[in-house]
Amino acid sequence: MKSNIIFAALTLAFLPFSLSAREGAKVSMKIDFVAWGNEIGGLSANSGKGKITALAFRYSEPLKYSGPSLLELHQSGSPTVDPDLPPMTAEDKEHESKPLIPLKSGDSDPDLLPMTKLLAKMREEDPTLVALVPLPAEARRVTVLLAPAAGGTYLGYVINDDPSKLPAGKVRVHNLSPHTIRMRFSGGGDKTLEARGTMLENAKDGQAIYQLAYRIGDVWKVQENNIIPVDPDEQTQFVVLKSRNPFFLSSDGASGGFLQMVTLRRKAD
Repeated sequence: MKSNIIFAALTLAFLPFSLSAREGAKVSMKIDFVAWGNEIGGLSANSGKGKITALAFRYSEPLKYSGPSLLELHQSGSPTVDPDLPPMTAEDKEHESKPLIPLKSGDSDPDLLPMTKLLAKMREEDPTLVALVPLPAEARRVTVLLAPAAGGTYLGYVINDDPSKLPAGKVRVHNLSPHTIRMRFSGGGDKTLEARGTMLENAKDGQAIYQLAYRIGDVWKVQENNIIPVDPDEQTQFVVLKSRNPFFLSSDGASGGFLQMVTLRRKAD
């Protein structure tokens, strides 16, 4: 099990798609790429020469990007796979074939999303294109989570890293699992979060004491009581997800719990 994973995150949003983004507004920002699954190598932005590697559930080197607000990601060669990870089972491979970040309730099937349709059409002319990611025009820094999709492509989910959304010294919870969860904090925070729900919580004396429960049908089950260390100079994210990715498995294949968690931190700008 790996812990103390560092990456920045603020407000998660699958940003609205606009065809005009390919030819319209230009943006300038830093982008951090995170693989929401196995490590992804051989990427480049808008056919650029610089190579990008998205590391599994943690930050890669940020990209200084200036260009169209619709980011095109291309891939050459085979994706990089961490040689230290144990091989995936058939169950793991089936799980990895589905997005690890659930769509909002009421969203269409991913294969029917306009972004996916445009990607498929563009790949007929350029099969190296593997993802289209609409970027927020007002942002100066974003995190792009890349989740595996069909045919060697990726779904891009954008986190707008605006410090006003998460002041240093607080913790923001993201529910990226497909299950409804409940977070109870000793400081008084108590909230039920549907898939892709978030909450912001204060931390007293550099820590946030919490209880995490999840709902199966009509039954609530408590998974754990624990502490999130929160540095007053850092932005801290607590992400709850459901994954059988080898990243979360011990040497004997145990996942350590029904849901998986990562704590994401970076120094405030």
